[in-house]
Amino acid sequence: MSNEEFYNSLRTKLEDVHSYPTMYMFKFIVPSLGDKVEKVSALFDKEANITSRQSSKGKFTSVTVKVVMLSSDEIIQKYKEVAKIEGVMML
Repeated sequence: MSNEEFYNSLRTKLEDVHSYPTMYMFKFIVPSLGDKVEKVSALFDKEANITSRQSSKGKFTSVTVKVVMLSSDEIIQKYKEVAKIEGVMML
């Protein structure tokens, strides 16, 4: 499946489940080394509720972002921005 097909499928699923504006929860697994956690957090507005928790061995940090999103396209755009950060896993 190409990236475009994936995002089109995601858009359809988001529109089936959500009505906008909606509180949306993003979840990411981020390597703890370097500034990647800060880079992920910086992509969201100051109004976003961002929490993080480091793994037991400290290699990874789970980042949860709860933020009001206005459309499925806005959600997909955030996923695309986060995907540019190397090593981040999106759940």
